[in-house]
Amino acid sequence: MLRVLISGCNGHMGRVLTQLCEESEEVEIVGGFDLLGCGNGAFPVWDSPAACPVSADVVVDFSASAALPALLDFGLSRRIPLVLCTTGYTEEQNASIAQAARIIPIFRSANMSLGINVLSALVTKAAAALLGFDVEIVERHHNRKLDAPSGTALMLAEAAAKGLPYKPTPVYDRQSVRRPRDIREIGIVSVRGGNIAGDHEVIFAGRNEIIELKHSAMSREVFASGALRAAHFLVGKAPGLYNMDDLVQQIV
Repeated sequence: MLRVLISGCNGHMGRVLTQLCEESEEVEIVGGFDLLGCGNGAFPVWDSPAACPVSADVVVDFSASAALPALLDFGLSRRIPLVLCTTGYTEEQNASIAQAARIIPIFRSANMSLGINVLSALVTKAAAALLGFDVEIVERHHNRKLDAPSGTALMLAEAAAKGLPYKPTPVYDRQSVRRPRDIREIGIVSVRGGNIAGDHEVIFAGRNEIIELKHSAMSREVFASGALRAAHFLVGKAPGLYNMDDLVQQIV
């Protein structure tokens, strides 16, 4: 039985993850963290990790980047693995995650969907094969999402960069730029509206032909399911920083 603590348990993704865990016979939710310090009564909830008195096999975080310091302190002090599903981390926070991963196992991905990570691999191959094509990325999310561009859009831009023989320049706003598009640019456009779970489209535009690679999340459940897979994967692992590539390799 996998004993799980959910960080951000009262948020949209936290509730989806809670439902999946409750439907599984292999998972037990032993508690949650949320700033409100209250839940639906199914398990205890504390307003901060430091207030949590119970132990667990893993913490799964669907909260916000601001919660990272307290999560890292909790994981390090208790020697509990962390699955970080939050985006919008700063460079300093990424450095803190890497430092903590020397002591405890940490799983981090900009997108927990298995399909997105397959898309990422296809983008790298397409970029290598379609030299001379302009690369543009369009991402769409619900109107409550805080960060833009999405962590997944940045991940896809990095995937494209791996296949290119030069270092591309990301461009987020063409309104302020009055010049023709440079071949070394990767344009990234963010759309926010309604309850879009998550759409990502990578466009390779060449002379007289266009190739589009797209992933649409029909429900947030795909992200919660991936996070739960990551939680199972992380238990028993040596200290280190893991991601979806490691999980995919184990599956296949």
